[in-house]
Amino acid sequence: MEQVLAALLPSADHTPRRLHDAMRYAVLDGGKRVRPLLVFAAGELTQAEPAHVERTAAAVECIHAYSLVHDDMPAMDNDVLRRGKPTVHVEFDEATALLAGDALQTLAFDILSAAPLGISAANQMRMLNVLAHASGSLGMAGGQAIDLESVGKPLSLPELEFMHILKTGALIRASVNLGALCGQALDEKSTKQLDHYAKCIGLAFQVVDDVLDTEASTATLGKTAGKDAADNKPTYVSLMGLAQAKELAETLRNDAHQSLSSFGREADRLRQLADYIVTRNY
Repeated sequence: MEQVLAALLPSADHTPRRLHDAMRYAVLDGGKRVRPLLVFAAGELTQAEPAHVERTAAAVECIHAYSLVHDDMPAMDNDVLRRGKPTVHVEFDEATALLAGDALQTLAFDILSAAPLGISAANQMRMLNVLAHASGSLGMAGGQAIDLESVGKPLSLPELEFMHILKTGALIRASVNLGALCGQALDEKSTKQLDHYAKCIGLAFQVVDDVLDTEASTATLGKTAGKDAADNKPTYVSLMGLAQAKELAETLRNDAHQSLSSFGREADRLRQLADYIVTRNY
């Protein structure tokens, strides 16, 4: 994935060099690559050609990276550390970080639309729509807006879940669905089961993030630990307590596995990723 991203990102030697350097800094040499891994795992389920999956996975990671660049800026979460290194606005400057995020967002759709993916044109157009919907005001950006509005406010569990279904879950869900679209078509029942799996792991990812923000160190996380509590943000831990949040993550993990019960070994990568998302330590 690192090689694919390095090849698809503009060269740092290409003008405007500072912008391209910032884009590469934001994307390369760090991160868990969970979303690209999910694209590949879902593509394996539908017997997709890896070469067709690569571009889709790269597009998703560019969207994710752009969101991190913008979220870290002073007007949003105001963080100085990401993936174990200074955030983009700290390493470069705020204007460059803003432009780098903008450029990564548009690069995602350039990557997904610029070349045939070995599928029908209609399906490729559908994939663009899936990624756009997951990224916008009804998905990731909308979830971040609710997050910013919720600082210092008590949220109910349904309200917290709704926020994270958008903020974190939408792009994770899109990753799974996009990977599946790269291969052979699934029937309606299988499509719904796969989508339910994606919803479960999307929520589980955020629950575990909230637990790790409480338990793990800054060195382990590669970002500032305890920042949600310091900023008085609503989290699963603040709402439910640490033990219940961990139980919820396990419940979501089990639900994700159950959603894949009708699939064979072709879904093993998805099962492994559900386990990884819940048992990870950063």
